[in-house]
Amino acid sequence: MIIRKSPEEIDAIAASGAILVRTLQLLERQIRPGVSTAELDQAAEKYIRSQGAVPTFKGYRGFPASICASPNSMIVHGIPGPYKLSRGDVISLDVGVTLDGWVADAARTFAVGQVDVLASHLLDSTQRSLFRGVEQCVVGNRLGDVSHAIQSSCEGDGVAVVRSLVGHGVGRDMHEDPQIPNFGAAGSGPRLAEGMVFAIEPMTTTGSAEVRAGNDGWAIYSQDGSLAAHFEFTVAITRDGPRILTPWHRADDEQLPLANIGGRAPVS
Repeated sequence: MIIRKSPEEIDAIAASGAILVRTLQLLERQIRPGVSTAELDQAAEKYIRSQGAVPTFKGYRGFPASICASPNSMIVHGIPGPYKLSRGDVISLDVGVTLDGWVADAARTFAVGQVDVLASHLLDSTQRSLFRGVEQCVVGNRLGDVSHAIQSSCEGDGVAVVRSLVGHGVGRDMHEDPQIPNFGAAGSGPRLAEGMVFAIEPMTTTGSAEVRAGNDGWAIYSQDGSLAAHFEFTVAITRDGPRILTPWHRADDEQLPLANIGGRAPVS
């Protein structure tokens, strides 16, 4: 069952999202060669708790950290630890924030210093596919329209869409119905209605779409060792169009392209 939220409840999720966005800004400022993923995790937890919120991931199904930090060929669910960033790495940071019982969930993949052309293309393409999916979050569309838009954008750019990992509904719980694949047929699936809130999150690689599990029981890697990227928004479906509840900002407070001041993606 897809749980629909009232405008007031969506605003409550947006309040969690605002803390999450500031957390990502804080982490972006700290991304540089020599910094460990454990240090990023510690900074994130300290800031989230200072805002009267809690890190959603910590303790979730036994997850031991406050963020997921997944470098290079690791797609998602990386446990922060001793790994130190190196120039040319890419690092995916996934953050969940719970404030007053409402969850926001978002992720970005960052370049560590200068990266090569292939890595830069992967990041640009994956981010673009997320916005293409968000554009389809319109009352009356189908869930498959979101999935198809992401797939078409990624494959049109020559990057592989990971099919075994999906987005999801979000609200009181981090994982609610429905599951949201990043591939699918347009016009299929449930019809979208006002008040639905989704975590939309394309996950991609520069090689094969196949994955493998790490030895720690959490990390998921590209099977062929190719670079991976992960971008995610929490998005509400409103009568006025999609509302991004976790609109990315750069560390200098400048909003990224395509997300306007209201935090809504443009609707094509």
